[in-house]
Amino acid sequence: MAKAIRYHKQGGPEVLQLDDIPVGEPGQGQVRIRHTAIGVNFVDTYQRSGLYPMQLPAVAGNEAAGVVDAVGPGVKDLKKGDRVAYTGLPGSYCEMRVVPADRMVKIPKGISDEQAASMMLKGMTVHYLIHSTYKVKKGDTVLWHAAAGGVGQIAGQWLKKLGAITIGTVGSDEKAKLAKAHGCKHVINYCDRELRREGEGDHQGQEAAGGLRRGRQDDLGRLARLPAAARPDGVVRQRLGPGAAAEPRHPREQGVALRHAADARHLHRQPRRPGEALDRPVQRGQVGQGEDRDDERSTSSPDAAQAHRDLEGRQTTGSVVLIP
Repeated sequence: MAKAIRYHKQGGPEVLQLDDIPVGEPGQGQVRIRHTAIGVNFVDTYQRSGLYPMQLPAVAGNEAAGVVDAVGPGVKDLKKGDRVAYTGLPGSYCEMRVVPADRMVKIPKGISDEQAASMMLKGMTVHYLIHSTYKVKKGDTVLWHAAAGGVGQIAGQWLKKLGAITIGTVGSDEKAKLAKAHGCKHVINYCDRELRREGEGDHQGQEAAGGLRRGRQDDLGRLARLPAAARPDGVVRQRLGPGAAAEPRHPREQGVALRHAADARHLHRQPRRPGEALDRPVQRGQVGQGEDRDDERSTSSPDAAQAHRDLEGRQTTGSVVLIP
């Protein structure tokens, strides 16, 4: 048996509870891993709340790092004792579990388990936004919301290394300092001033603040102001949350291309593909090494409910990591 953070009904953070769950032995093509660090992401709150319906009872979470504890038949690339990480497998808020071996990514030397657990989904999100949906080039100007968050900190560093000029928006002076320390050339505290730019504007506007949530007028206000910050031939990128609807009329009237970037879940469908999140940002020195880093905030697993409250209330910076 292993301890797990599970919910038996969908709702607020209070539905999360500590349970005992069976683990068992790994089967064909599987490994059993002992978690050492567990990443917390907005998708976890969507699943818990019911925006993404789940089969109940469900163990929360989708991302973690740990050590291979046992290897099933047919597994050749992993052995007991290997440090691995993964994302996109629901049920990560637990001490131990059995997982498909082909979804595991070996953690490189020099990268801590906490860093690996916190960067895979966020790293893939940044990767597809700046390389696939819009290929950022040297000299481009990028406007990025939630620049002090886990995705924002990785994006700021990566964009800086690409030679882009990043304008980050944040909600406090403390977060402004973090955004600047992680690669943003300019930072706007949207609680103090309107989001607007003079001159030509930005090549790409990124709305990557965890999605638009119903009833959040500040989200809608930021989205309404975002096209005004983009140049006429630029791109406004919206990363929309579940159930959200965007009104493209305003950007189109300005001649700005409006594109929707839903999430990175499609990258999980191919075995080993999640390795890009570690390979591209980490192996090329774009997060986790030297001055470039993702500032994790660690909390113990029984505090998962508070971690969800803080995340939904925008009280966090960097990444939130649960330690079993």
